[in-house]
Amino acid sequence: MKNKQNLHIHSTWSDGKNTPRELIEEAIARGFDSIGFSEHSYMYFRNTSKQLYISDMPRYRQEIRQLKAEYKGKINVFCGLEFDYYSRVPLDGFDYRIGSLHYLDFDGEILGFDRKLDEVQEYLRVHFGGDSMAFAKRYYETLCHLPEKGKFDILGHFDLLTKNNEQECFLDTADPRYIRMGMDAIHALQGEIPLFEVNTGVMARAGRSYPYPQMEFVREFKNCGFGAVISSDCHNKDYLDNNFEDARLLLETAGFTTRWIYTDEGFKEVPL
Repeated sequence: MKNKQNLHIHSTWSDGKNTPRELIEEAIARGFDSIGFSEHSYMYFRNTSKQLYISDMPRYRQEIRQLKAEYKGKINVFCGLEFDYYSRVPLDGFDYRIGSLHYLDFDGEILGFDRKLDEVQEYLRVHFGGDSMAFAKRYYETLCHLPEKGKFDILGHFDLLTKNNEQECFLDTADPRYIRMGMDAIHALQGEIPLFEVNTGVMARAGRSYPYPQMEFVREFKNCGFGAVISSDCHNKDYLDNNFEDARLLLETAGFTTRWIYTDEGFKEVPL
């Protein structure tokens, strides 16, 4: 793959296994032209150190930029941020921003659904009475409001709620009601966030046979004029370019002939 790039990478600055340097060295070994780090933004309600605290942002940016200078001529390195809908952090000072939704609000209690299968099933039972369509409705309706939180370049893992669905089907993703919910969200985000990602991380971490998003949504993103990026949502250097060919074929099948990469001059469209 020419212009090989991954902009959705998590290091030890948040919940990744490897340091930025280790990831850069692995990217060079795998023939990447460039990579971008996009640590998880600080969530005030999460009791964990595996997130990028606001106080750590300056040091994070400094380290990535020092590495960019150090590896100049070998690989280009960028500094991004993955911002969740419920985060409360400044978005300035980054090369690019990924907007995502990992949580939902239940009367002020914000709870995550990006979990293992049994935890998702319990989440559905307790908060939605087992009604997966109600879960999908709340998810996509909330996602529609993401642009209100700031300016984002990339829409992260659009249909994240289906992460474990191939293991044991709790949501009929072919149901016309579900398809309509996703389509409505795409239309609401049209013109607000220019790019969406084909994210292969679910194939490495949940053993799924296809990436986010499902084909119907990829086609609709194209119909609505969104550009596409390919990423692996990497938390482990072993999966830095995991299933990139699957992502490329998904885009090609949906009618895409190009994808987008980030450069020192900003985002650039390149052949698929």
